Amino acid sequence: MNFNPEYNPYPATRNLHYARRGMVATTQPLAAQAGLDILKRGGNAIDAAIATAAALTVVEPASCGIGGDAFALVWAGGKLHGLNASGKSPKSISIEKIKAMGHERMPTYGVLPATVPGLPAGWAELSRKFGKLSLLEALTPAIGYAREGFPVATLCGKLWGRTFAVSASAFKGEEFAPWFDVYAPNGRAPQVGEMWASAGHGDTLEEIGRTNAESFYKGNLAQKIADFYKKHGGFLTAEDLSEFSPQWVDPISTNYHGYDIWEIPPNGQGIVALIALNILRGYDFAAKDCASTYHRQFEAMKLAFACGKHAVTDPAFMEASVSELLSESFAADLRKKITATAQEPVTHMPPKSGTVYLCTADGDGNMVSFIQSNYMGFGSGIVIPGTGIAMQNRGVDFSLDPAHVNALAPGKKTYHTIIPGFITQGNAPVGPFGVMGGYMQPQGHVQVVMNTVNFGLNPQAALDSPRWQWTSGKTFEIEPHFNNQIAQQLAGMGHKIVPALESTTFGRGQIIWRDPASGVLVGGTESRADGAIAGW
Repeated sequence: MNFNPEYNPYPATRNLHYARRGMVATTQPLAAQAGLDILKRGGNAIDAAIATAAALTVVEPASCGIGGDAFALVWAGGKLHGLNASGKSPKSISIEKIKAMGHERMPTYGVLPATVPGLPAGWAELSRKFGKLSLLEALTPAIGYAREGFPVATLCGKLWGRTFAVSASAFKGEEFAPWFDVYAPNGRAPQVGEMWASAGHGDTLEEIGRTNAESFYKGNLAQKIADFYKKHGGFLTAEDLSEFSPQWVDPISTNYHGYDIWEIPPNGQGIVALIALNILRGYDFAAKDCASTYHRQFEAMKLAFACGKHAVTDPAFMEASVSELLSESFAADLRKKITATAQEPVTHMPPKSGTVYLCTADGDGNMVSFIQSNYMGFGSGIVIPGTGIAMQNRGVDFSLDPAHVNALAPGKKTYHTIIPGFITQGNAPVGPFGVMGGYMQPQGHVQVVMNTVNFGLNPQAALDSPRWQWTSGKTFEIEPHFNNQIAQQLAGMGHKIVPALESTTFGRGQIIWRDPASGVLVGGTESRADGAIAGW
C-alpha cells in the first residue's frame, strides 16, 4: 500500500503506530491491552481478537454485549476465511402472531425482536479452528475486568448516559428490571471515570470459556435464556438456541483499482459497499476534496443502498444473486443513472445502531477483521438475570410486509448491518479495516477504501478525513470539519447538506496494514472515540 506516513492534512489526535510482532486496534484502550496481553502469552491474532472482543462486551457495554452477533474475516494459512455468526429468528414466530399482538412493525425493544445470539459460538468457532490458546484463556482478561471492575472511558460514558436517558422512558415493564439492575445500579448510568463491575458477566464469560460456549446453547445458560423468554411472552426457545451454529462462508470481493476489497456475503450489508465501489471504479478522480468527487460518491452510495435494501436478506430467501449484484454490467447500468445533479433515491435509511469493531495481527502473518454488536446500543433492553447477558434486537429490521424480501419468517436471518472489511493485492494480504456504526458502515468502508487507494492517505489520515453520511432522500450529514466551500457547492448541485454539531454518529474505524517485505505492521485508530492501538 503506497502512502505518505507523514502526511495527514486532517485534525488528528493520534500518529501512526508501528509494530512487528503483533498489533491490536480497537475503540477502547483496556480492550486493546487485553488483546496484546494474549499475544504476549503465546496466543495468535485470532486469540487476540477473541480476547479483545470479549473485553469490549465488558468495557463498552453500550455498544455490544454477550447476547449479540458477530462476523469475521480471518487471514490464516495464506487464505482469507469468512465467519458468519449471526442468528436466526425463533422458529415459532410469524408476521401474523406479531400483528395479532397489536404491532404494525417489529417492536424495537423487549422480548419480541430477539434473534438467536451468535457471538459466543463465533468466539468458540474461531478458537477451535485457528486459536493457539484455549477459549477460556482468551476470555481471561475480560473475566477480570468484569469481576474486578474498570473505570468507564470517555465515549463509553457519553453513550451510556444517552442510552440511559432513552431507556428510562422506553424500558417499561417487569422484563426490563434486570437491565436497570446491571447497567444503572445506582439509578443512573455510570459517570466517566467511575468504576463499574458486573460479577454475573464475569461468571458467564468463564462458563462460556470453560464449556466452549456449549452452556450458552445447550446447557445452563441456554436454559436461563429460554426460561426468561417463556416467562415474559417471547418466542425464543431452548430449541432455537440448541440448533444454532456459526457458518464458514466464502468472502465476496470486487477489484478496485488493483486492490481486492473483501466483505462477508449476505445476510450482511457488505455487498452495499462493493456495489458502490463497482460504480465508482468507472471514474477517474483528480482530487479528493472537490465537489465532483463527493457528488459521485453520494450518488453511488444512494444507488447501492437502494439495491441492498431491496435485495439483501437471508441468502436462502434472496431473489438476486451476489454475482448479479456485483457484475460489471449491473454497475454500468447504475453508473448511467448518475447525472450532474442529486437524484431522489428509491429507499430510505433505517435508524442508527451500536457496534464495536476491532482488528488484530501477529508476527506470523495472521490477521483478523472482527465486528460484533447488540444493535442500537444495549440492544433489546433485555438482560438475563444474574448473567450480564444483554440480548440483541436484530429482529427489529424484519419487515411485517409479506412481500418484502426481508419479511419476518420463522428461522430466518435478517438483513444485517455489521460488516468487517479486508484488502488484498494479488494473493497477498494488505490488511483488515472497518468502520462501525449501523448504516454508516458501508459508507465508511467506501470512504476509507477511496482515501487509501485513490488518494494515497496513510491509515490514520484515511480515518481522520472528514466523513459524510447519507440519512434519507437527498440529505447528507457532514462532520464539523468538512470543507464549507465544498459543502456549499454540493448544495448547489441539489444535495441537502446538514452540518453535524459533533462526530459521534459518523462511525468509528480501525486499520492495520502489513508490509509484505518486512512484515512491519502499521495501524490507524479512531480519533472520534477512545480508540487505541496496542503494539508489540
